[in-house]
Amino acid sequence: MNRREFLTKSGISLGAMIITPQIKISNLQKSDLTGRVATTSVSVHSKPDDTSQIVGQKYRDELLNIYEEVISPHGPGYNPRWFRIWNGYVHSAHVMIVRNQLNEILKNIPDTGQLVEVTVPYSQTFHFDKRKGWRPLYRLYDGSLHWIIALEEGPDGQPWYRIRDELISSEYENYFAPAEHYRIVQPQEYTPISPDIPMEKKWIEVDLSTQRMIAFEDGKEVLKTTISSGIPNRFNGSSWATPKGTYNVYSKLPSKHMGEGTLTDDLEAYILPGVPWVTFFTKNGIGFHGTYWHNNFGMTMSHGCINMKTEEAKWVYRWTMPVAPPNKVEQVGYGTKVVVY
Repeated sequence: MNRREFLTKSGISLGAMIITPQIKISNLQKSDLTGRVATTSVSVHSKPDDTSQIVGQKYRDELLNIYEEVISPHGPGYNPRWFRIWNGYVHSAHVMIVRNQLNEILKNIPDTGQLVEVTVPYSQTFHFDKRKGWRPLYRLYDGSLHWIIALEEGPDGQPWYRIRDELISSEYENYFAPAEHYRIVQPQEYTPISPDIPMEKKWIEVDLSTQRMIAFEDGKEVLKTTISSGIPNRFNGSSWATPKGTYNVYSKLPSKHMGEGTLTDDLEAYILPGVPWVTFFTKNGIGFHGTYWHNNFGMTMSHGCINMKTEEAKWVYRWTMPVAPPNKVEQVGYGTKVVVY
């Protein structure tokens, strides 16, 4: 599509141009991995040890060249993984390994929408206000999943996807992001795992005391991993503890907006759009899902859900019943047993 076709399709006057925030690498030395700071700030230590001298700070969404992964004898015990960066070491808990992959643009988007995955450290979105013009909104992070419904011209004159978000009010029903930041999720990625195993012979156990999850097929372990469940004791005395009990999967969504539904570009707000591969097992919203905002598995971190590495959450999504077909927003049905203790 050329510029004229984009304008005709969008029906939006571009007005003043807005430059998307530039992504900056912390230094220019060669590195095999890039990390993104996923919290307000992290300390840089002289050694991979919490008690060593602090030699610097790195801040939210700053990108770090990672030269080495270190398993430290100094711990912490639940997660002794550290990263060596320029001039020191950072603990891995709040540093996400990220990609910087640009993608081919999908020009013919199905009327029902298309699921896409962010493949850059972060993708800045904008919405269009009739009074104020283009305004920044959320940052969408590497590994998050979103529904696109159209290809239009963005505020920089380039192809941008229109993103549908179920928590946004009708006034801002959709927002926009650079199309090349998003990878098309292919139908084969939904392929069920072990669909021939009867549902009564599949179940999941979650041990909150050890922060472990085990999936069983006919009594045999097929996945055992470390998770992060709900925080039991908060500073004000309330609890986000994951509830114990026996449940069954009842709803699965490949993408879910969690947190507050606030329209904001505040990076510190509790906003989690595009949480990937969600498998709910309680009707008040407790389930398994991928995690793009921390790497601290083995510690309680959530508001009640079971945080998992995204690839493992995708495995659970594909392995559990009911089977969810490709590009379906939500699959509801009585499914796999989940025991939390």
